[in-house]
Amino acid sequence: MTLAARSITDLGTSLTGQRWIWRGGAMQDIASGTDLVAQLLLARGVTPENLDRERNPSLRSFLPDPSIFKDMDAAAERLAQAVIAREAVTIYGDYDVDGATSAALLIRLIRMLGHDAGHYIPDRLLEGYGPSGDALLKIAEGGSSLIVTVDCGAMAHEALGAAHDAGVDVMVVDHHKCAPDLPKTLALVNPNRLDEIEEAAAHGHLAAVGVAFLLAIATVRTLRGRGYFEDRKEPDLLSLLDLVALGTVADVAALRGLNRAFVAQGLKVMRHRANTGMSALLDASRLQRAPVCSDLGFALGPRINAGGRVGESTLGVRLLTTEDPDEAAEIAKRLSELNEDRRQIESEVQEEAEAQLAGQGNRAVQLLHGAGWHPGVIGIVAGRIKEKTGRPAIVIAHGADGEPGKGSGRSIAGVDLGAAIIAAREAGLLIAGGGHAMAAGLTVDADKIDALADFLDDRLARDVGEAQGNREMKLDLAVAPGGLTPELVDSMEEAGPYGMGWPGPRIAVGPVHAIKCDVVGKDHVRMIVRGEDGARFKAIAFRAAEGEMGQALLNNRGSRRFWLAGRPKVDDWSGRREAELIVEDAIWAD
Repeated sequence: MTLAARSITDLGTSLTGQRWIWRGGAMQDIASGTDLVAQLLLARGVTPENLDRERNPSLRSFLPDPSIFKDMDAAAERLAQAVIAREAVTIYGDYDVDGATSAALLIRLIRMLGHDAGHYIPDRLLEGYGPSGDALLKIAEGGSSLIVTVDCGAMAHEALGAAHDAGVDVMVVDHHKCAPDLPKTLALVNPNRLDEIEEAAAHGHLAAVGVAFLLAIATVRTLRGRGYFEDRKEPDLLSLLDLVALGTVADVAALRGLNRAFVAQGLKVMRHRANTGMSALLDASRLQRAPVCSDLGFALGPRINAGGRVGESTLGVRLLTTEDPDEAAEIAKRLSELNEDRRQIESEVQEEAEAQLAGQGNRAVQLLHGAGWHPGVIGIVAGRIKEKTGRPAIVIAHGADGEPGKGSGRSIAGVDLGAAIIAAREAGLLIAGGGHAMAAGLTVDADKIDALADFLDDRLARDVGEAQGNREMKLDLAVAPGGLTPELVDSMEEAGPYGMGWPGPRIAVGPVHAIKCDVVGKDHVRMIVRGEDGARFKAIAFRAAEGEMGQALLNNRGSRRFWLAGRPKVDDWSGRREAELIVEDAIWAD
């Protein structure tokens, strides 16, 4: 790398319409011998005095006292009492990965404590999101004296009110945004309660599985105080961190603070494959090496999600709690098959949704809807539309006869979609709705979809405009093609784990000429490029062929030099480790 690389931030607007800047305000120059890991950490906001803590994130460094959270002690006392008295307990989880891992964590905890618990996962199509009063009462009638909802319940006022009035003990363990008025429950543990103290609210980025893990700590501490472990071994709670890591990454929770420690330590636990179902899931994903953070979001998570999206909602919990290797292998295989089905369904819905984009005009939020769309894939499609347009997107699936539609939304940085959906519900535009800043779900009458679009446009236009006006490609490093090596990628990984809120390193490589550039798959742009130093490397830009950047690169025919920006990775598929680039942007060098 030469100092001339600094000039790339002066080349103007990129092919995707972004300015290239250095993350943290200055280029991280590895040629000077600076500690690359330290530079990556500093660029992500770590202060010099915290470098050691963030370099190796541990629970000891980041774990809070669970008692700081409202209702945590009450929840732990009630769960401990249920264990001691051997009460029938049911864990009521959501049908996504966070819900499945949260439910599995509490079930495995209760088993470690010498008891057992059942589970109830609602059917996405027949029951929808969150607890229903009918389901809670049915569970109670079946003998359960304690129901714990995980990853749902914070906004289930009607359902929890019905259970409360019937004398059913229900506790909520959640992380979604709350309204000022809380539902009637025995305990509601959620760092995003509006009445939380500042110290607890600082953990509002936790996934539900992280909150469940804190409840596990509090419960064991309560039982210890009651002498429960005088004649039995205390459970190894750290063994549950593989579940916490998977749920946290798959739910796209911000990887900062405690979440980074959860994922860093959870990946270590996952390598040992002590959880029978997790081991089968790794095998089904064809992961023979030690899993890394990206595997959780792109290989393991989608398979667990597939059960709730297009198959049987209980498959994820069953897989993550079974001790039978044969059963685990069978469920993991089924989830992989369902994941392939999901891909096909998703492609069909996405094609129809994208056909509506031209009619959106300059809407702040892309609100797309269609009859017969599969509700199990609308969240994924919303994410694709968000990436394509650079705007928040909501995709709604409704019936052909005017039945209420189920919608799922994904947002962009700087735009709180969850708060807007809650406001729309309070304004009477939604039957139900909630979520967090980056994702939300809703139920809406078909005749109110247009009014909802107007409401969101009025509320979010300024936020979306500001977010779009500040589009920047933040770079950590610039290297000549010969500098893109497996060793560089390995060094960068030491500042991980990376994910939402702790972005993976993005580098610029160039200047280069294209030796080969073509379309693979449906619309991916694949390249082989060569630099002025003679080095070559492979690069691919996913879902880019129809965009401005993809067209410019495909039509260049090697005549102009350019820089590529993206995330480096190591390809070890053939047994030979080679570095390549996942391209996110490009800019002409001259």
